[in-house]
Amino acid sequence: MKQFILPSPPDSQGVVRLSGKDFHYLVRVRRLKEGAVFNALLPAGGEVRVLVQSLAGGCLTGDCLPTELVDETALPPIILFQALPKGAKLDLIVRQAAEGGIAEIHPFVSDYSIPKAVAGDKPERWRRIIREARQQSGSSMATEIAAPCTVEALLDYWETLKGRGKRPLGIIFHQDQTGPLANGGFHGYLCSDPDLVVLAVGPEGGFSPEEVSRFLAAGFKPLIIGNTILRTETAALYGAAAVRIILLERTAWTLTDPSLTFPSR
Repeated sequence: MKQFILPSPPDSQGVVRLSGKDFHYLVRVRRLKEGAVFNALLPAGGEVRVLVQSLAGGCLTGDCLPTELVDETALPPIILFQALPKGAKLDLIVRQAAEGGIAEIHPFVSDYSIPKAVAGDKPERWRRIIREARQQSGSSMATEIAAPCTVEALLDYWETLKGRGKRPLGIIFHQDQTGPLANGGFHGYLCSDPDLVVLAVGPEGGFSPEEVSRFLAAGFKPLIIGNTILRTETAALYGAAAVRIILLERTAWTLTDPSLTFPSR
């Protein structure tokens, strides 16, 4: 379902004022009139209903009527560590991640990344893409995106995340089909009942052996997605979707090893 994301929270009186492109979209495209009520998402998550009080002066003024906050089915947050790919592929990855309810996106420069620098206006562009994607998909997750960083800074942030959670899970997707890392699976890893899941995806060509070693030393688990080599933009979507679906359906799991049971909540 399409939803409108408020560009800023309502004021202390619960009033929102929308002009410019937002006014045009709601009044000219969606044809809202005074007295109409529409659903909207707050910038940081949570749903409200907005009662249109006035359309005077090219400004929509409305009162927010609180509804139940969207729970995202109590899933643990999913964070994407995405190596910078070639060209504009990251725009697609950002859009798909926002549609899929990813909580945070952290682009970084990998050994095999071709771009070594990113224009300073890219984060703002990505935030616009995220807002459009959330409005299109109806995702209530307030996806955030960071400025591109180094692997060192990324792993420092991972250590910070580990300090916040009790059961963080990091998964690195790799391309070594025959080596000693070609093991592990989503269900097995997710049986730990993580309170945070971080997915690390490499650029075209995957991660270098040195990078894989660094991620593993930091506590990431190795995983191959199927028996084919996926494009970097496909791997990010594929992996995030797999994690969400498995966690959404965790109460219906049937595990072959009776010792592997999902903890009750």
